[in-house]
Amino acid sequence: MQKATNIVWHAAHVTPEQRQAVTRVNPAVLWLTGLSGCGKSTLAMALEDRLIERGHLAYVLDGDNVRHGLNKNLGFSDEDRQENIRRIGEVAKLFISAGVMAITSFISPFRQDREAVRTLVGPGAFIEIYVDAPLDVCESRDPKGLYKKARAAMAAGKGMAFTGIDSPYEPPVIPEIHVHSDRQSVEQCAEQVMAYLQQHGHLLPVADLAAPGGGRA
Repeated sequence: MQKATNIVWHAAHVTPEQRQAVTRVNPAVLWLTGLSGCGKSTLAMALEDRLIERGHLAYVLDGDNVRHGLNKNLGFSDEDRQENIRRIGEVAKLFISAGVMAITSFISPFRQDREAVRTLVGPGAFIEIYVDAPLDVCESRDPKGLYKKARAAMAAGKGMAFTGIDSPYEPPVIPEIHVHSDRQSVEQCAEQVMAYLQQHGHLLPVADLAAPGGGRA
């Protein structure tokens, strides 16, 4: 709901093409979704590394990190989860408007919320990446000890609204990219994504900085 009044949109003077000439990407939101412990953050960091190493500007928006700042006033009710995703969708849209590849790592359990971000950023600019691993595998990893806490809370008759345990996860129906982190290495998952970006024109040629006149001493 729009609450602000007496506001006017100011058009930018710099075009998307001018920004792309600087950042060397046809930017998109790489939206990593999956259960806690499936490997979203690990894959997101691996993708950022590869893009930066190849001369493309990229930035990871991590679910936990965002909740330390921008979204620190939100909890884990369904309503707060929806607002969490709405806000990060708006932030990701700003990133790609600036010519930066936005890599997001959020459980984002509800399909309608992910589809709302897809509509927000526009056709071709939202790449849903389903980081798929069975619940038992994610629970066996339990990197933050959250599954253990959720199971204990349930045993005590209390709820944590923890995705996969006492709160639902709605997997993507037709994601642009589907990786299986229980049987693919991080490197294999990252290369699958990089291949998609290359094939779909998201990675623009980068000048060889080591070439004569390239600016490297």
